Amino acid sequence: MLWRLFAIGVLITFNLRAENLPVVPVGLDAYRQWDKWPQQRIGVRAYMRSTYDRRGRNEGADASHFLYQTADDFNVSLDVEGRGILYFARYNHWHGSPWHYVVDGRDSMVQETSSKDPDHPNPQSIFLPEKSFPNPLTWTWSVTKGADLNWVPIPFEQSFQMAYSRTHYGTGYYIYHQFVEGTPLSQPIRSWNTNQVPDAAVLNLLKQSASELLPAANSREAKKRKMDTETGERAPFLANDQIPIYTAEGAHVIRSIEFTVPKNEAIDFGKCLLTFVWDEHYKHPSVNVPLALFFGAGTLYNRDNRQDFVKAFPLQIRFEGNEVKLTCAFPMRFFKSALCTLYNGKKELSSVKWTVKTEPLHGPANQSAYFHATYQDFPAPEAGKDLVLLDTRKVEGGGDWSGSFVGTSFIFSDRANLTTLEGDPRFFFDDSQTPQAYGTGTEEWGGGGDYWGGRNMTLPFAGHPCGAKSEKEAKNNDDKIESAYRFLLADLMPFGKNAVIRLEHGSENELAEHYQTVTYWYGLPAASLVKTDELKVGNAESEKKHSYSSKDASEPYEITSRYEWGPDSLHGKEIYPTQTDKGRKMTGASEFILELDPKNVGAMLRRKLDYQFPNQRAEVFIADASTRSPKWKKAGTWYLAGGNTCIYSNPRPELGATEHNAQTSNRRFRDDEFLIPRKLTEGKKAVRVKVQFTPVNRPLFPGQSVPELAWSEIRYDAYCFVMPDFKAPR
Repeated sequence: MLWRLFAIGVLITFNLRAENLPVVPVGLDAYRQWDKWPQQRIGVRAYMRSTYDRRGRNEGADASHFLYQTADDFNVSLDVEGRGILYFARYNHWHGSPWHYVVDGRDSMVQETSSKDPDHPNPQSIFLPEKSFPNPLTWTWSVTKGADLNWVPIPFEQSFQMAYSRTHYGTGYYIYHQFVEGTPLSQPIRSWNTNQVPDAAVLNLLKQSASELLPAANSREAKKRKMDTETGERAPFLANDQIPIYTAEGAHVIRSIEFTVPKNEAIDFGKCLLTFVWDEHYKHPSVNVPLALFFGAGTLYNRDNRQDFVKAFPLQIRFEGNEVKLTCAFPMRFFKSALCTLYNGKKELSSVKWTVKTEPLHGPANQSAYFHATYQDFPAPEAGKDLVLLDTRKVEGGGDWSGSFVGTSFIFSDRANLTTLEGDPRFFFDDSQTPQAYGTGTEEWGGGGDYWGGRNMTLPFAGHPCGAKSEKEAKNNDDKIESAYRFLLADLMPFGKNAVIRLEHGSENELAEHYQTVTYWYGLPAASLVKTDELKVGNAESEKKHSYSSKDASEPYEITSRYEWGPDSLHGKEIYPTQTDKGRKMTGASEFILELDPKNVGAMLRRKLDYQFPNQRAEVFIADASTRSPKWKKAGTWYLAGGNTCIYSNPRPELGATEHNAQTSNRRFRDDEFLIPRKLTEGKKAVRVKVQFTPVNRPLFPGQSVPELAWSEIRYDAYCFVMPDFKAPR
C-alpha cells in the first residue's frame, strides 16, 4: 500500500513537471495550431541537409552529391535514425524522381507526373500519389518556375531514408525535426505511409493569407476571443514624421497589423521604417525594418500589376483598385507594454490608414517568446566571408536567447543581377561549429530553381515577388530590385542558447552586390539549453576527470583539418586556416561521466569527430553516475550517415547512366548531436555514458571495398534542456 501511494506521488510529481513544458504541435498540428508560432519548442532539434558540394564550392550547382549508393536507382541523399518528422523537401524540377521515401524500413515511391517522360515534362505537373501530396502542401516547377516543393509532414518512428532513382541534376534540401523522448507532443508520432491523406481543413487553411486568417471585427468568434480592433489614420503623412500606430500597457498579443495607402504612393510608402518595442527593451527595438522588406518584398513597385503581390501565409501585399493593403499576421506578444511606430522618409504621403487586432495573452511567460525582425544592410559584402543575417549573441543586448528561427526576407541585388543566387545558406545553433542547416543555394531557399526563370511568384512559405529578369529588361531602377522570402512554420528551427544565420554571397562569397536582409525569429532573453560539461578525449587530465575508459580506443592522435564553413580560399588567399585537435578512434566501447543540471527535462550530447570514418553508428546507454554498479539503460542509436567522402553522379542526359565518382573533401571536423530521453536524465546531477560501436559494413557504391570503420571521439559536450529562467516584467 505504501509503495502504491509512493508510485502515485511520483506520477503526480512527474505530471506536474511535465505540465511546465509547452506541448509541441507536431505533424499537421503544426499548421492547425499556427497561432502557437511564438511557443518554445524545448526538446526539439531541427536539421537541414542537402546535396551541397562537400568541398565548399558549387560543383553542379550543389547537385548530385550523395551520401552513398546501394544501387544505380537508389542514391541516398538523407539517412536518419531515431524518431522524427520530415517537414520539407525541395527538388529541382522532376530531376531525380521517382524518389524513395523509406520510412521505418518501408519503401514508398514519391514522384511527379513528369517522371514518366522527363525529356518531355508535363506542364501541369503534380506530385504523385496526388491524394497523399496535395496542393497547397506541394507545388511543382510549373508554378514555382523551377522547383518541386513538398511540405507534407512525413513522420518516422525509427528511421528515414531518401534516395533518388535518377541522378541528373539531383539537387535538393530537406528539413526534419527530432525530439527528446519525453517531450510532450500534440499527437503521437506514427509511421507515415501513402494511405495517409492530409485533411481538407489544413489545405483550406494554407490557401488563405494573412488578411484572411483572423475573424472579422465584432464577429461572434472575435467577441468570444475578446479580440480588440484599433484603427487609425494620418492624412497627410508628412516627410520625416513618426507616428505611433499602436501603444498599449498590460499583457496582450498583437494578432494582425494592416496598412492601407493609395496605390500611386505605394513605392514611397514601402521605404518607411517600421519599429516595434516590447516591454522593457526600449534601448533595443525588436523590429526596426524598412516596411516593404518587412512585408516580404524588396520594393512595392508592381511591374505587372498583379493583385496578389505577396500572398504568403503570415504576410500579404494586395493591390485592390486604387489602394494597396499590407497585412502581417505573425503573432506578437508582450507583457507590460508595446510601442509600434511608423517613420516616414523624404516624401509626403497623402494618407496612411492602419488597423491593429489584439487579444489577451494567456500562459506562462517562459513558454513563448517575443517576435523579432532583425534588419541588416550589406552595401559592400566582405570577400570570402558569409553575410551574417543574425547573430543573437550580438543583437538586442546579446547574451543567451531561446526561441525559433522562422524566416527571412531579403534583397539580393538592386541591379537585377541573379548570379547572387548561387550562395548557400548556412545556419548554426547553440554553439555548434558545424552548420545544422546547409542548403544548396539562395533561390532554392526562396522556393525556386534556375533563378525562377527570371519570373516572379508568391507561395504561402516561399516566393520571389519582385525583380526583372535582367537589368536590360528592367523598366526602371525599382524594377531592378530583386527580393525573395522564406517562412518556416512546421519546419521552423528551434534554438536554446543562440542562433547564427549566415548566407553566402555568390558561389564562393565573391560577389559585391548590395544585400538587405530581414530575419524573423521568436526569442526570449533566457536559455532553454545550457552547457553543463565538456570531455576532451585525448587530454589526459580531462579523461581522468570524466572517468573516461576504453579497451578498444586507439592512442590519441592529432588531426589537422577544417569545419564546413565555406570555401577555404578565394583568389589564392586563405580564408579559413586549418586547425589541429586531438582525439581517438574506437571500434568497441567507451565509457565516461558527464555532469548535468538536475532541473533538466532531457539532455543532448554533442560530439566533435573525425568525419573521414563513414557511417559512424553506435548504441548509447545511460546509467546513474552515483551508483558503483551501473544499471545500463539504452538511450538510442547515434548514427551519422556518410563521411567526408561522398559520391558524385550528375550525368548530362536526363536519363543518363548513374555515375560512380568518389570525392573526398578536406573537411574532417564535424559536430554531431544525440538526444537523451528525459526519463534517463531528469533529476540527475551526472550520468555515466557508454557508447558501443556498431559498424555499418556498406561500401560507398556497389563493388567498392568497405573503407576503415571506426567511431571517432575528439570531444563530448553535455547540454541540458531546461525551462527558461524568465519572468514577465511588471
